[in-house]
Amino acid sequence: MFNGKNILITGGTGSFGKKFIEILLKKYNPKKVIIYSRDELKQFEMQQVFKQPCMRYFIGDVRDEQRLEKAMYKVDYVVHAAALKQVPAAEYNPMECIKTNIQGAQNVIDAAIKCDVKKVIALSTDKAANPINLYGATKLCSDKLFAAANNMVGDRNTRFAVVRYGNVIGSRGSVVPFFKKLVSDGARELPVTDERMTRFWLKLEDAVEFVIKNFQRMQGGETFIPKIPSIKIMDLAEAIAPALPIKIVGIRPGEKLHEVMCPVDLYYDTLEFTDHFVIMPSTHFADDYTVNAIGEKGKPVQDGFEYNSGTNPHFLTVEELREMDV
Repeated sequence: MFNGKNILITGGTGSFGKKFIEILLKKYNPKKVIIYSRDELKQFEMQQVFKQPCMRYFIGDVRDEQRLEKAMYKVDYVVHAAALKQVPAAEYNPMECIKTNIQGAQNVIDAAIKCDVKKVIALSTDKAANPINLYGATKLCSDKLFAAANNMVGDRNTRFAVVRYGNVIGSRGSVVPFFKKLVSDGARELPVTDERMTRFWLKLEDAVEFVIKNFQRMQGGETFIPKIPSIKIMDLAEAIAPALPIKIVGIRPGEKLHEVMCPVDLYYDTLEFTDHFVIMPSTHFADDYTVNAIGEKGKPVQDGFEYNSGTNPHFLTVEELREMDV
């Protein structure tokens, strides 16, 4: 579906953006691919890797709607990956997080509608489900904005959806590179916040493939959530540094013991498909969400259903974690 099309990704110099471009260029023949971000150094470094004639690099901030409109001129598909994501930084600089994650989301929506973009997918996070920190709260607001944006299109064909997933292995700020650096620096113990902690676990390439697939599936307003395994933090520590003792340092402000991606309060709006879940929007923009745009069929989940990393039936073992080269 991307052959001969123009694609823009906000925050495109991040770990997701780089992998998205790698897979996009390998599998498709797009007319133009636009990296939209505010860091000129990261763009320069990315240009050394992705030099194809279709590539374009736009300096710009999602806080700037006029710049977004110029960047989205004749664009067919948009992935909105730009966000302020660090929980402590968001708590210390709340308005900056709000300006980027909420006001920036609305700017992306407004620019996409004005430019007649066909489809937009915004990336979400598990922290948006029952949020307990500002970052999660801003991403929940963003998710709601993108779902409701389908109300605003009038007779245009622009459609918006959201993709939500948990921890991506090795992404910036994740625990794997943190543990590995401690080991390489000669640490004598690994700090773990709580030995009961669990997390959803996803490879970066799988996250990208899921987003690409949902451009085909989406009808408008859905929140797509992949079925993925969980890990126990103690198993991860064992896989990375089996010889090091563990030091329990206590849970951090804004941190949860377990991740939730489909909250129990929304079970009545949640559908289960073979390899993913869909949370339907409060206002329906399609006649039937149980059958998606490519004919896959889903069904309502059971009463009281919650997709929780602690109760997930699929946990990776220490051996499986090592095979993934975490």
